[in-house]
Amino acid sequence: MQKKISLTLYQPDIPQNVGAAMRLCACLGVKLNLIEPFGFAWKEREFRRSGMDYIDQVDFERFASWEKFRAAHQGRIILMTTKAAVDYTDFQYRDGDTLMAGRESAGVPDAVHQTVDAGVLIPMHGAARSMNVINASSMIVGEVLRQVKMGAS
Repeated sequence: MQKKISLTLYQPDIPQNVGAAMRLCACLGVKLNLIEPFGFAWKEREFRRSGMDYIDQVDFERFASWEKFRAAHQGRIILMTTKAAVDYTDFQYRDGDTLMAGRESAGVPDAVHQTVDAGVLIPMHGAARSMNVINASSMIVGEVLRQVKMGAS
């Protein structure tokens, strides 16, 4: 039986990124976890109005804190971070993994870094430091789905 991979956003600051994550997850059949507090007021009506009719198509869950997420989550947590040493294409993903993106303004605290199972990064060209969190998530979710599909065949 195939488990479901998931994408987790840690205390997102930007509602448009949450909307884009909802669309990404709905289109690819990936569960979305959202860890509060958010850097914005959650207004479902505004998400719907801004074209996020995908809110009804995405399997998503909100958690009041990192601790509540950790208590409920089973499976590995793979942090997408510029502080990792492993290229995202060199990592071996499994069914049930969750990819976690940090807060757009600050990433995740050191305490969270220390409790995740692994970290992966997207190598940047030249002096570039990082990408938009959803663009990066899209790339890495695609790699996870590729690997999981290959492993199932």
